[in-house]
Amino acid sequence: MEHTSEFNPLNMDNYKLEKLPKIEKTGVEKWMMKLGGPIAILSFVLLYFVLDIPFLNKIDPEVLGKDALARYKELGAEGFEKINYAMLAIFVAAIILWITEAIPNYLTSLFVILAIVMTQVTTEKEAFSQLGHPVMWLNILSFVLASMLVKTQAAKRFALWFVIKFGKNSFWVIFSFLVINVVLSAFISATTAKATILLPIFMVIAAIYGATGGNHRNNFGRNLVLQNLFQINIGASGFLTGSGANLLAASLIAGAMGWSLFSYQDWFIAAFPLAIILILLGWLVGAKLMFPLKKGEDQPQIEGGLQSLREEYLKMGKVTREEYKAIAIFICVLILWATDKQHGINQTVVAFIGAVVALTPGIGVVKWNDIDIPWHLMIFSAGAYTLGAGLEATSLPATLVEVTFNHLGICASTPFWVLYLVLTGLMLFSALLFQSKTMRALIFIPIAIGIANRFGYPVLSLAFPLALLIEHVYVLPFNSKPAALLYTTNQYSITDSFKFGITMMILSWAMIILWGETVLKWLGYTNGLFF
Repeated sequence: MEHTSEFNPLNMDNYKLEKLPKIEKTGVEKWMMKLGGPIAILSFVLLYFVLDIPFLNKIDPEVLGKDALARYKELGAEGFEKINYAMLAIFVAAIILWITEAIPNYLTSLFVILAIVMTQVTTEKEAFSQLGHPVMWLNILSFVLASMLVKTQAAKRFALWFVIKFGKNSFWVIFSFLVINVVLSAFISATTAKATILLPIFMVIAAIYGATGGNHRNNFGRNLVLQNLFQINIGASGFLTGSGANLLAASLIAGAMGWSLFSYQDWFIAAFPLAIILILLGWLVGAKLMFPLKKGEDQPQIEGGLQSLREEYLKMGKVTREEYKAIAIFICVLILWATDKQHGINQTVVAFIGAVVALTPGIGVVKWNDIDIPWHLMIFSAGAYTLGAGLEATSLPATLVEVTFNHLGICASTPFWVLYLVLTGLMLFSALLFQSKTMRALIFIPIAIGIANRFGYPVLSLAFPLALLIEHVYVLPFNSKPAALLYTTNQYSITDSFKFGITMMILSWAMIILWGETVLKWLGYTNGLFF
């Protein structure tokens, strides 16, 4: 960040979202935006109207899933062939538009829904109903619940209190944010919202330790910001409700398994310990190996700097009645989520109960106008779910898997561990190219489901490990919104981010392989990889 002579690095107001510099598009990104629209249109026209694709011309109804088979019987062989062409054209065009950001993501989603209806890939009722999907409701209601913690400032109070209480030196300051991020991940389902809440706090602390960005970077600042970026994302992977992309992946898996919803408890038991191990590994790699603190960097550089945090905390006054109520409501929701297998009430209904209580006058703590629901993200998600419904209504995923595997010479005798390593590697490292976690979930989870079905493996054995890798979006600034936001702090270079991020990706790949051989095997998701 550029600072003027009057800039006070200890003033949290200087780090509000609207005051942060905007990242300008690079030359390549500008060209992608310009070319994305024409390429998407050309791709759609060629795939739908011009090209003859042999593997889409002869569909064997014996290999179709339930939804696709019903559509086949309804449309006949010729009609079903036509919607497969349409689905491929829509899918490719949508991916191009989402990657290049030629138009806003929510507008791409609206085009997707319209195109799927117009080409009769699925029915109007099915396409339009995705906005009312149970997981969409869970997304919306999670924002209602998270708004309680933001509006009452309970989340900010907790973060300030924890840092003041336990951040006595550089080690404990960095470690404090580890705990804060994990706790907030359980309560707040938007990673960008967590980054927005924590950024002013850790920027003031970075300044206290002499890291004010630009020419005044140091390893304390690099560690503090890069660790927060990593923890914000990986903390979300430990909870089913940690992000909308987690919910989408769980929904796709549940649909393939014939479940109504994926269990919060099952996700937590398998994912949370892995998230904690990765966060601790990230701290070790960053603070001890890549960016060890030099002499003097472990000591405050501004006399009385920590006092500014105490003053900010004291300005908040005593804990209000609304804060107590918000925390109580959310803890009750978390308890019900965590025990969903015992009482049988699914996550969406639990979120409904919490949101109704939170909004009820005299009992709750928020009004509708206090709630910050990013509707553009909801529309984007609705388009992603509609695209998923279109894929289920056609033979496209299974057909593409079949053709690809035949071309590569992968046959039924291919060991499970080869499929596991290839799919987890593709899912993980695809985050270097794709900007949307939701899009990665939409692409790779159905592929994993299709491969599992083709080879006769349990769906969970391949799809669930991929779901655990959705949140690895921290290597480059354009990989996620928190990555873009934190890069504007100017506390680290792209080289710093890449070096730390790619190392953690490789370690994460090793960990998911180990997890498949141990924990996922013990839980019954896989039969193990090697033994």
